[in-house]
Amino acid sequence: MAQGLTSFRQATKCTTLLNPVWFPKRVEQVLNIIIGLIIVIGSILGGYVAMGGYLSVLYQPFEFLIICGAGFGTFIVANSAKTLKDTGRGIREALMNAAPTKRDHLDTLSVLYGLMRTMRAKGRNDVEVIIDNPHESELFQTFPKVLADDSLRNFICDYFRLIVIGNVRPHEIEALMDEELHTLSREELRPYNALAVIAEALPALGIVAAVLGVIKAMGAIDQEPEVLGHLIGAALVGTFLGIFCSYGIVTPIANKLRSVRERKFQMYVEVKQTLLAFMNGAAPQIALEHGRKTISSDDRPTIDEVEEETMSAGAV
Repeated sequence: MAQGLTSFRQATKCTTLLNPVWFPKRVEQVLNIIIGLIIVIGSILGGYVAMGGYLSVLYQPFEFLIICGAGFGTFIVANSAKTLKDTGRGIREALMNAAPTKRDHLDTLSVLYGLMRTMRAKGRNDVEVIIDNPHESELFQTFPKVLADDSLRNFICDYFRLIVIGNVRPHEIEALMDEELHTLSREELRPYNALAVIAEALPALGIVAAVLGVIKAMGAIDQEPEVLGHLIGAALVGTFLGIFCSYGIVTPIANKLRSVRERKFQMYVEVKQTLLAFMNGAAPQIALEHGRKTISSDDRPTIDEVEEETMSAGAV
């Protein structure tokens, strides 16, 4: 029967994810990014053409090579391989708006409720079996996104393990959680800090490209004014590209990355507040309310939604 319940819940989740109430929100936010970039590029190029400028003048591939190549090289020098990979993941998360949804919060709260309910109803040994082998646990298998998130899953299991031991006081757990959350926050925002530094450097690199272009133009000082003007104009494109890439592309993506990562980090705060309330004697359902209140209003499930989800989780 439990196996049938698991299948039913997983089928219900798939249906919910495809429901128009859930799906369009993420799609809408992804479209906002695309539309925003189109507006930025269209406004700049459209305004330039409206002033009588020629788009062909802006096509300076070697200026672009100097700026982006130097920027990318600086980025590699300044960051570790791990940060480089994480930045790639972060950019993908930002462009896809891979922030936690209401469904993700419900899944996390359901896992917490299942563990707390098991500890109250069956004892510490049953909880220890679950947290020692979460991949083989029916509770975690019922919520595959929580199971697949190694960092969040380990965070939950580690602190439940400390609760199972029973010799640690709540304020000691809270201090330990705060230390780990501080470390996690620094690691989660490392890609943002790396991109922010590059965004600040791009205008200066644009000036470098412009100076090199002016040096080239000075080498043709004996040429006709038309030729010299073309060379100087091409040099100034470097300044334009550096500023545009910084404030029009890299900075918005970096800020979006930070927003997504901060919302993902909020999942850990949600777990922290729930477990602390439980350790201080709150009933599982009341402890969940402590965690639910930390969720932003846009993604926060209602009390009724949490109760409906967690009652099913407690029965697994």
